[in-house]
Amino acid sequence: MAAKGPLTGVKVIELAHIMAGPVCGVMLADMGADVIKVEKVPDGDDTRRMTPPAVDGESAAFMILNRNKRGISINLKNPGGKAVMEKMLISADVLIENYRPGTMERFGLGYDTLHKMNPALIYCQVTGFGRTGPYANRAGFDLIAQGLSGIMSVTGEGSGRQPVKAGPPITDISAGILAAMGVLAAYVHRLKTGEGQLVDTSLLEAGVTTTYWQSAICLATGKSPGAIGSAHPLSAPYQAIQTKDGWINLGAANQANWKRLVEVIEQPELANDPRFNDNAGRMKNLPMLIEILTARFRTSTSADWLTRLEAAGVPAGPVLSIGEMLTDPQVLARDMVVEVEHNKLGRMKTLGPPVKFSVTPSGVRRGAPLLGQHTREVLKEYGYKDGEIKEMIDRGDVIAR
Repeated sequence: MAAKGPLTGVKVIELAHIMAGPVCGVMLADMGADVIKVEKVPDGDDTRRMTPPAVDGESAAFMILNRNKRGISINLKNPGGKAVMEKMLISADVLIENYRPGTMERFGLGYDTLHKMNPALIYCQVTGFGRTGPYANRAGFDLIAQGLSGIMSVTGEGSGRQPVKAGPPITDISAGILAAMGVLAAYVHRLKTGEGQLVDTSLLEAGVTTTYWQSAICLATGKSPGAIGSAHPLSAPYQAIQTKDGWINLGAANQANWKRLVEVIEQPELANDPRFNDNAGRMKNLPMLIEILTARFRTSTSADWLTRLEAAGVPAGPVLSIGEMLTDPQVLARDMVVEVEHNKLGRMKTLGPPVKFSVTPSGVRRGAPLLGQHTREVLKEYGYKDGEIKEMIDRGDVIAR
């Protein structure tokens, strides 16, 4: 099951759990890195218990984040387990960890220690709030980061309504992607110099990064923008519009698309209406504009309008459920839903790699590991004999299947 991606040959140790760290790991694994996921004894990653749903006892949440990885379970509190971990890290290219700040130092595996042991190691730490600053020692979760980064103040339907978080855990996922980007940049530096380094990002920074438009408004005006539903804070019309039988998203925000739109809806006079003839006017009079557009769009079905808009070159699309998205022909054509072999469950569907390469293809090569599935295999690669492995199992240093 040899990897063929651009990171083939890169050894990554993932000492991470739940989401942000494992997202970083799966991004690197999809690109061909050999990611060895190290889980705690006795019950592994907490995501294994995020059920329902489960498939024959295996957590769906765990499986989607940990495909393409090999799994080993080590007790870092035992001297024997820590010794195994140190042996693995001496030759590793990358370490990913998202434990609460200070945890790795208590294990004797903090950055300063590991950098002395392996100066070429890229140590990637994902925390709630970063390694520095007054919140550095706090535990972080996506919900907390969404609130602190301002995301929840601009999500939802407007003032007077309760705060709303974005449905997906966007700070967890974005932090994992940022971490993977940081690892790759650090790896390029290491190829040039041989020098490893610390890569430090957080859920908070991931959340702040998603607020480019809203922060631009606030920095320019001194006023915090609020929630405006599906609308864009800077361009109009750019939002969900109700039709006769549902909703569609309409992206007629620039002037050329605005002029096309008024022709599609057979109301060309709107193009010269002083309330709407430029983007500033449309933003100023947005409620009135949406009222006019909604009245027109409610005269026909979503499918009819989407056909007309596409023919005219106006950006638009359906508002799909997750189930509809997973069967959408474009999603399938981009191999974003693929099948993979799981050691216990057989063939099953998972999400595919989001980045494609023309020469070194990414891909999903293996299902998520069972707890301790690859412990024996990995330990043998590091020179341990069968008898030594049995002793470690008996002492509780590791779990192996």
